[in-house]
Amino acid sequence: MPDPNPAALAFFQTRRSRPAKTLGLPVPDRAALRPLLVAALRCPDHGKLEPWRLVVLERAALARLAGLVAECGARLGKPEADIAKQAAQFADAHLAVAVVFSPKPSEKIPEAEQAASAACVAYGLLNAALAAGWGANWLSGWASHDPGFAQAALGLGEHERITGLIHIGTETAAPPERPRPDADALTTWLDA
Repeated sequence: MPDPNPAALAFFQTRRSRPAKTLGLPVPDRAALRPLLVAALRCPDHGKLEPWRLVVLERAALARLAGLVAECGARLGKPEADIAKQAAQFADAHLAVAVVFSPKPSEKIPEAEQAASAACVAYGLLNAALAAGWGANWLSGWASHDPGFAQAALGLGEHERITGLIHIGTETAAPPERPRPDADALTTWLDA
């Protein structure tokens, strides 16, 4: 017979991200952030390859990244409005953690499975922050998907890419509940 954890199940059934633009100060300091990082790394990792790493972006680093967005946007021919919106994601933030997909050579574990593991790290960090009482949001955007930006902004290798940016801070406004997926409509049961 299973040993249920009703509190954990209730958390997952009611969890919701907080919009990054509503996250303010204070943010977790390094001592408060470390247990969240440790929790995030307890994720599915077939072959124990650890095909991911974390880059903590504090205020000064986020301001630097906001400046790099303009260079990236100009190179990509993005409209000024898109550049301003993407730059604000960094300029207005106080703390974010970049989850970096760093695939490892493996004859057994395909790269797609390694990428899924990196996504699990991002989701684990998002949920760990929420469970710890912080507001949190998983963002990306065109700049974070651009290899040139990722390499200049975070020093990523050519084989690495950003899975997501987990913004963490104090919730300043509760978001309204939104419609959730219909599990029955999205589930197929096979019994034979």
